[in-house]
Amino acid sequence: MTSDPGRKPAAGPRPDRDPVPSYPEVCATRRDELPEGYRHLRHQARIGRGRDVFEAAGAAVTTWRMHRAAGLRIRAGALRAEPGVRVECAIGVGPLRITAPCRVMWTVYEPRRIGFAYGTLAGHPECGEESFVVELLDDDSVRFTVTAFSRPSLWYTRLAGPLVPLFQRLYARHCGRTLRRLAAEPPADADPETDQAG
Repeated sequence: MTSDPGRKPAAGPRPDRDPVPSYPEVCATRRDELPEGYRHLRHQARIGRGRDVFEAAGAAVTTWRMHRAAGLRIRAGALRAEPGVRVECAIGVGPLRITAPCRVMWTVYEPRRIGFAYGTLAGHPECGEESFVVELLDDDSVRFTVTAFSRPSLWYTRLAGPLVPLFQRLYARHCGRTLRRLAAEPPADADPETDQAG
């Protein structure tokens, strides 16, 4: 995403009272250039058209509805994403359950752009940050973007090797499909999804 000099700065973390993230490049998903030394992911999907779709999609992203509908168990310290809110994502059951503690690092609530990013805390199987942003474009289409940088932090994600970025790409695509369903079906001529990985 390109930066807009006139855009109101997105809200950021409050380091004086929030738990320390497990990586130093806090809020780097706000920028176009992601930090070196990590795997990069940027996935975009057109999910529909019009302000109603935009607002519904933005609400689904920032109230955890999209994540829950995509199959994650979410425990969050607030009903809506705000900087500093603790979020615990979990998948699986019993001894195969994987828990991922995060903190919301930044949020944006603007007339044409809504979303947030969370960053990893100690105990997360990965180390890095991921953002989920919905935009209402000039042509009235609604675009959903997942941006992430990460690297393994626990033995089993190191052992999984290339399977982890594959899972991340599949999950990003799944989020796009889930959000499209939650917000509204797009017109038949909607642009296809695109992936960029580095």
